[in-house]
Amino acid sequence: MVPDLTSTSAWLALLDHSRIAGAWQMRDLFSKDPQRFERLSLACCDLLLDYSKNRLDGDTLELLLALARERGIEQQRAAMFSGSKINTTEQRAVLHTALRAPREAATAIDGRPVAPQIHEVLDRMGDFTARVRDARWLGYSGRPITDIVNIGIGGSDLGPKMACQALRAFHHPRLRAHFVSNVDAHDLDAVLHQVEPETTLFIIASKTFTTMETMMNAHTARAWFLQRGSEAALASHFVAVSTNTDAVQAFGIDIANMFPFWDWVGGRYSVWSAIGLSLALMIGAERFREFLDGGFAMDRHFCSAPLAANMPVLLALVGIWNRNFLHTASQSIAPYHQDLRHFPAFLQQLEMESNGKRVTLDGRALEAASCPVVWGDTGTNGQHAYFQLLHQGCDTIPVDFIAALRPAHALQAHHSALLANCFAQSEALMLGKSAAQVHAELQRQGVPETAIPELVAHKTFPGNRPSNTILLEALTPATLGALVALYEHKTFVQGVIWGVNSFDQWGVELGKVLATRIQSELAGQDNPDPLAHDSSTANLIARARKAAGKTG
Repeated sequence: MVPDLTSTSAWLALLDHSRIAGAWQMRDLFSKDPQRFERLSLACCDLLLDYSKNRLDGDTLELLLALARERGIEQQRAAMFSGSKINTTEQRAVLHTALRAPREAATAIDGRPVAPQIHEVLDRMGDFTARVRDARWLGYSGRPITDIVNIGIGGSDLGPKMACQALRAFHHPRLRAHFVSNVDAHDLDAVLHQVEPETTLFIIASKTFTTMETMMNAHTARAWFLQRGSEAALASHFVAVSTNTDAVQAFGIDIANMFPFWDWVGGRYSVWSAIGLSLALMIGAERFREFLDGGFAMDRHFCSAPLAANMPVLLALVGIWNRNFLHTASQSIAPYHQDLRHFPAFLQQLEMESNGKRVTLDGRALEAASCPVVWGDTGTNGQHAYFQLLHQGCDTIPVDFIAALRPAHALQAHHSALLANCFAQSEALMLGKSAAQVHAELQRQGVPETAIPELVAHKTFPGNRPSNTILLEALTPATLGALVALYEHKTFVQGVIWGVNSFDQWGVELGKVLATRIQSELAGQDNPDPLAHDSSTANLIARARKAAGKTG
């Protein structure tokens, strides 16, 4: 049984400490300690984490590190990397880290090494991507492939979509990537209007080949293709990331072009696997391995660095401090890089599906809050949308600012303006602007003294709002891999501290079950049970049936 988090000695010490630290002003912490940045920042894997703009000090960190040790972070980390079945509700190992390890890695599950099968798939992916990129894989009319359409949902969409966009600068010049996930046909329809059957390659990404949204989109894409191509031509235009050989063959896909992954790879951790096939096609096998290498470099750091100098651990502990002791309910992600525009959505799934839990590993109700709401958008767009709330809203919302020091373009003036905004926003959130400062500023502007009092409150910024800044040397396959792995391990550490299973997602299931029943009713099948639904749902179904002509 996992001990109650809130009764541990480390937790109680942090609770006492927070009563004092809650009154601290960050601007005072900086003025008292000129070396604050040096002490509260850390570099590894071509990433820099600056966590100095948080309401904490060295004592806070020592208490947080004591909590991490008391909750068994080191032991649980070792269990995950060894292949132990730490996903206890599904009795599965959690070995996405093995996907980016070298060939000689010794990781095993139930005594069976996993590296050989991983690298066999990677080799097959490399051969396939080379043929497509070199125009040796041709469509049914003899033309090379120009468009890659990945059809998946959840981790089979968010990971590769995020990574493909992030690494846009490394794309093959002939290829375009498209991603379809939503069962809403507006998603698929928009993509099909941009591509031609003769030059399009579809990747159907579904481990079981039964995922409702994915297979509905896949069969619609198949029907669209057969309006121009033949059944025999399907094998040249459809490949699968799956393990269901019979279903893949029945669909018309050559099993030689079926790329498997394993049940010890969770969907939201699967971009490192064959789910990353679209990414490998766009950037090439060599660059894809650089992406894996970046993740592996962060793995080595996570496993070997002392907790006090461990980037994922520190990022996680700062989040625990803000969430559980300073009572922040959400976390904003602000990448100041347009190519990282899908990164907030990727982290939404990674963190909220992993740690959005209300019970412990042994089924008891949590006594402390778990995962905050994760959301965000790119800078500088976010500044003109939601930053008003960050600066002057009622809630304190920590922000992770993410930026690259070197851009992938030659427009240096733009990049300087971008970085200036990124650094200024974190500074402004920390410093704020006092009523006295506003008053003096209005006086300098010549505002009449009688008008100043009514303006002061509107122009005052409370400040003292926390943020982290993560700087990449440049956005490359390797640094993206390290960044993704950083947040994966942060999520793991927080899950261990909260005592939840970060690797199941039962909350996704109930709505799916109910949707299956309602779908048959929307199609015209009457439900014999008049009390099958509440009055709201029943009337919504009735209106939808009427709109579709299913009722009089």
